[in-house]
Amino acid sequence: MTVDGGRTRVVFAGTPAFAASALRAVLDAGHEVALVLTQPDRPAGRGLKPRPSEVKALALERGLTVVQPATLRSLESSALLRAANAPLMIVAAYGLILPQAVLDVFALGCINIHASLLPRWRGAAPIQRAILAGDGETGICIMRMDAGLDTGPVYLRESIPIESDDTAGTLHDKLAALGGRCIVRALPAIASGELEARPQPNEGVTYARKIEKSEASIDWSCSAREISTKVRAFNPFPVASTTLRGEVLRIWRARAMLSQGNRPGQIIDAGSSGILVTCGSGSLLISELQRAGGKRLTAADFMRGSVSIDGEVLGA
Repeated sequence: MTVDGGRTRVVFAGTPAFAASALRAVLDAGHEVALVLTQPDRPAGRGLKPRPSEVKALALERGLTVVQPATLRSLESSALLRAANAPLMIVAAYGLILPQAVLDVFALGCINIHASLLPRWRGAAPIQRAILAGDGETGICIMRMDAGLDTGPVYLRESIPIESDDTAGTLHDKLAALGGRCIVRALPAIASGELEARPQPNEGVTYARKIEKSEASIDWSCSAREISTKVRAFNPFPVASTTLRGEVLRIWRARAMLSQGNRPGQIIDAGSSGILVTCGSGSLLISELQRAGGKRLTAADFMRGSVSIDGEVLGA
């Protein structure tokens, strides 16, 4: 079903900022969003008060109908989606599993905006895993969902380079904007049947498992390049970390250097240009860090409030 001017009537399912970017693009392109699904409000902030998702906040601002089911496995959920009378549902970082009964509701299926070049990095954390693996590029795939984990055929893909200074945060923002542009470009052609989805190749499949907080701990016996990549991949979450004199330090920005000390984790220089730490090979120049419960500080500001830390060993 389309509406006047070639616009398409859709249901939208998504939760975080990545999805909100796509919803905004769909609305600004003039498509009709009959219903928005997003996850239930979650406790957040120091007061742990329930906070709406970015998608919910945008949907309410635009006057859209919002529902927040805890699951889509009920008959009531399927009936609600049928009542929206839309030919397809756009899904972006929704966070709930879509059962086959939901996939079957829509004549044109459920169309997912996925932040990788499928079949590479199927799964929950494609942005972070691409950085951790040292990939030179990533991108967006517009995919028709099936019962598998990101295994459906792909309508459209567009790649972008992963720059040497990209963090998970900067890459997320680039991909969120690209995802919005891609779904707006693909939607009319999908609705009209002009765009054909092609099966993913069997070769090159990798899985982007969920990021665990335990992965953020820095092992200083690794190379400086490996550690700097971890710092980028875990910015802004969960943030790479180590300890100094038993206190947790979160490392927000750092880069690999060629200089080498004797003991991994040892601070070999600490000054206004950064804190230089020996690694298994090379060294890491930390330029932004944070004490537990404190503010993010440049290395220069951090040093102004500290006694000398030259020679100290991080993570000991």
